Amino acid sequence: MKKDLGFPQVFFLWLDLDSFHFQSMCYNVKSEGAMFMDGMIGVWKEPGMTSFDCVAAMRKILHIRKIGHAGTLDPQVSGVLPICIGRGTKLVEFLQENGKVYQGEITLGIATETEDREGEVIARKKVVEKLSEEAIDFAMADFEGYITQIPPMYSAVKVNGKRLYQYARAHETVERPQRRAWIGAFKRTSPVEYHPDQATASWKFEVICGKGTYVRTLAVDLGKQLGYPAHMSQLTRTAAGGLTAEDCHTLDEIRKKKETDGRIDEWVLPLAAGVQHFPQFELSDELFEKVKHGVQLPAESLDGMNPGETKALFFEEKLVALYQLHPEKENIARPVKMFWVELQEQ
Repeated sequence: MKKDLGFPQVFFLWLDLDSFHFQSMCYNVKSEGAMFMDGMIGVWKEPGMTSFDCVAAMRKILHIRKIGHAGTLDPQVSGVLPICIGRGTKLVEFLQENGKVYQGEITLGIATETEDREGEVIARKKVVEKLSEEAIDFAMADFEGYITQIPPMYSAVKVNGKRLYQYARAHETVERPQRRAWIGAFKRTSPVEYHPDQATASWKFEVICGKGTYVRTLAVDLGKQLGYPAHMSQLTRTAAGGLTAEDCHTLDEIRKKKETDGRIDEWVLPLAAGVQHFPQFELSDELFEKVKHGVQLPAESLDGMNPGETKALFFEEKLVALYQLHPEKENIARPVKMFWVELQEQ
């Protein structure tokens, strides 16, 4: 299971929103009721909705076509869902690389086909003896670092052009690809509770993880290590894309805000908020004239760059572009996302 314990190329930055002096770009077209803005807003997704449902609801509330989310949540999972708006959608792929934090509950003694409490029971083993909490903690710590996971059959991973859940619903089996995941921390956060009526045991946990981690599978694999079938009985995402629960608003709150004072822009974070985990560079007047047109530059003119690094370039506190090293030209930096050129169109 274990690969190594190195720190991955993901970042865990929870935004200090009070430190931002940038204003999100937002204006109303009152005749149409539409709002044009660029940035991101934290939505607290409630259970029973898909992430796409949240995006569709936000599109209807804000009358914005260019909108997307930065990290899927399963329908039964509640929590932080970063919604990117306007030119903020250019940041989705980068926000998804940011770390995530989940709080949940693991139940030992029962396994389900979906690896959560929604699925049919496929295995039972009575928990008749109390488990050592030290042994549980030791087993959980063994998952920290890089691990290999096999995604659950009820997941959106594609195999031979079909999603795994399509195979599962058709009662078909298929070989599932192994995936590498990174676990920054996996900790028990409550005493172990025993449930004599079902002969199960459960405890709450918190996990810090990277992109593509299946927390359901983490619970199942932990149970196997402890010698029991297991499933994830509850899950909430408390941080993602640099946002925490405190930064989020429910769809009802956003809808009411729009209907009352219409100042949704007060809750929209600027483009700069989405790149705070990248090294930043303030452009001189001379460099700005080149960067705004997407000119490739010697890396040393941007204080040097490392392979795989993304650097956020600013001019007068406005995000202009994201640059990375050219894959074929030595020590040359090239733009991977441009913001300034489009901003001038307004």
